[in-house]
Amino acid sequence: MTEPTDFTAILADWEARQPNAVAMRFGAARWTWAELAQRVRRNAAAQRAAGLAPGDRIAVLDLNHPSCLELTLACAQVGTANAVVNFRLAPPEIVYVINDARARLLFVGPEFAGAVEKIREQLPTVERVIRVGGADDEYEAWLAAQPPDSKVHQAAPDDCFVQLYTSGTTGFPKGAMLTHRGMLAHSRNFAFGQDIGPDARVQVAMPLFHVGGTSYSLLAISAGAQILMMRMPDPAAVLQMLEAEKITHTFLVPALLAAMNQVPGAADRDYSALKALAYGASPMPLPVMRASLKLFPGVMEQVYGMTEQSGVVSALGPADHADPAVAHRLVSAGKAIHGVEIEIREPGTGEPVPTGQPGEIWVRSEQVMGGYWGRPEATAAAITPDGWLRSGDGGHMDADGYVYVTDRIKDMIISGGENIYPAEIERVLAEHPSIMDVAVIGVPDERWGEVPKAVVVAKPGATVDPAQLLAFCREQLASFKCPRSVDVVAELPRNPTGKVLKRSLRQPYWEGRERQVV
Repeated sequence: MTEPTDFTAILADWEARQPNAVAMRFGAARWTWAELAQRVRRNAAAQRAAGLAPGDRIAVLDLNHPSCLELTLACAQVGTANAVVNFRLAPPEIVYVINDARARLLFVGPEFAGAVEKIREQLPTVERVIRVGGADDEYEAWLAAQPPDSKVHQAAPDDCFVQLYTSGTTGFPKGAMLTHRGMLAHSRNFAFGQDIGPDARVQVAMPLFHVGGTSYSLLAISAGAQILMMRMPDPAAVLQMLEAEKITHTFLVPALLAAMNQVPGAADRDYSALKALAYGASPMPLPVMRASLKLFPGVMEQVYGMTEQSGVVSALGPADHADPAVAHRLVSAGKAIHGVEIEIREPGTGEPVPTGQPGEIWVRSEQVMGGYWGRPEATAAAITPDGWLRSGDGGHMDADGYVYVTDRIKDMIISGGENIYPAEIERVLAEHPSIMDVAVIGVPDERWGEVPKAVVVAKPGATVDPAQLLAFCREQLASFKCPRSVDVVAELPRNPTGKVLKRSLRQPYWEGRERQVV
């Protein structure tokens, strides 16, 4: 039998093999593989009826909902792409992403309908807004109006069908074009050696605008597993589902695990069905890791990845978590997964560095994105002609192949699983009338791993009010990007060429920690 080369074929394959098995659950609702496939075909028909053609984009602004995954699978059938918007962004950022994607249809959850009404006139490419869920749902009628469409766009392996946005060092997000080839490779590579198949019950708790949500869902689809989707990752609800639904596989971020450990009675539940609990997207404070290992013994797997590689590229398995002889590996990102190459290169020259020496983490695999949407120069800067992706993360590799992420080549801050680039915050703070100079750094936080801190220099004669400055940020930025604190200094440290020495700014806060993000 020929292996499927796109997700339309994957869905059709599982529909044929297990039509009456449950494919997805959401609250009290459930869909079999046959029902899901029919809904996806109606979705494809509705997209075509709206005039969408291969290469067009739609956008989703919603908390987790099965419609988002249906739309992604329908895009695979039509040749369109689903640009899933981070619902935590501030209104100006949401406008930017939707306009950058040139989305023709916008699907909006009830929590965001009012906000979209306020920005509607700023979205010139959006031809129709369709409400999903709640009392004013339009999505079901949109589907029902069309008979299932069996016509399949003959997708090329490198066709983009889902577009996830990453924050950019220039201060604006970039759309990573994720392809059939890349997503299928990720599903295959990450699942290699894991017991995941049609009997698996996969909890999807992470937001679908993250690879931790969408890529993990598509991995489950590829494996014919049952998806149990959560609208929001509430700590108590996650624990309850793990036990009550006998979840076998899940992916969570450290901030959520920290909160789960604090839920009363968490240790009294039965998680014996759990085979794999993957965690990642931000540093795991060691106290949280130790508590989580006690709560979920023998199943925890740390993963490191990036949107541009469709998700996971390295993993630290349960055996390394449990062996006290290699306890030092708990602060590593593990080893490259099946099908992935990782090397440490000198950032300036791109030459490999000796084992144990620091450099930039480079990754090569079939998982790599098709490029940044509308950004050929940024794509060329990120992906070498021979297929290596410059991750932008600094680190080193030991003699056994374990990767240690030690800093951010591009100054990225990872807070609670969210990627934050200081340039985005600095761009806003620079507009404040009292600020002459600004640098934003990541400082350690026991709950979120790290959080942004603003270090500012006041204009001559001006006085900086930290509380007022933080309020100014909240008007312009998503709350998770806003600095948690402000330091006022006489001047910022700079090198001879004038570049701010952020390492010097960060060093006092990270000194003496086992996990360094300096």
